Amino acid sequence: MTNKNDADVAFIQALAELLAANDLTELEVKREYGENDRLNVRVSKAQEIVQTVAAPAPAAAPAAAPAAAAAPAPAAVDTSDPANDPNAVPSPMVGTAYLAPEPGAARFVKVGDQVSEGQTLMIVEAMKTMNHIPAPKSGTVKRIFVEDGQPVEFGAPLMVIE
Repeated sequence: MTNKNDADVAFIQALAELLAANDLTELEVKREYGENDRLNVRVSKAQEIVQTVAAPAPAAAPAAAPAAAAAPAPAAVDTSDPANDPNAVPSPMVGTAYLAPEPGAARFVKVGDQVSEGQTLMIVEAMKTMNHIPAPKSGTVKRIFVEDGQPVEFGAPLMVIE
């Protein structure tokens, strides 16, 4: 005879298989068994970020080609993929981004603002918890990549501070 814990483990394993089979990044399920008996499950997987770098075309000058390719690469990476920008502030979790403390209030920061380390940049709500996202360093907000109320993934760039 199986108990409820074995059934819960089987249910979680089935969710993990469903996640993989449908190429999903996250599933969340809440089961209510009774008044004080519930199961809340969130299954997620990390996404692998793959960066491709073009190989130098001429093989005749191997010493010059890597030096030439190395110099422009950071600028090209920064403009094409904000996640690779070393000044990008990544989302520490999956959730919903809010740029203001409440609807109708002024935003925490906007492009051009000077911020100090530890200052709240925005809120990411995850599982009904409002998580303040602090500035990792002092600087100027150069770009904001998310809109108010937009869902964000773990590691997604939120903004750039230089």
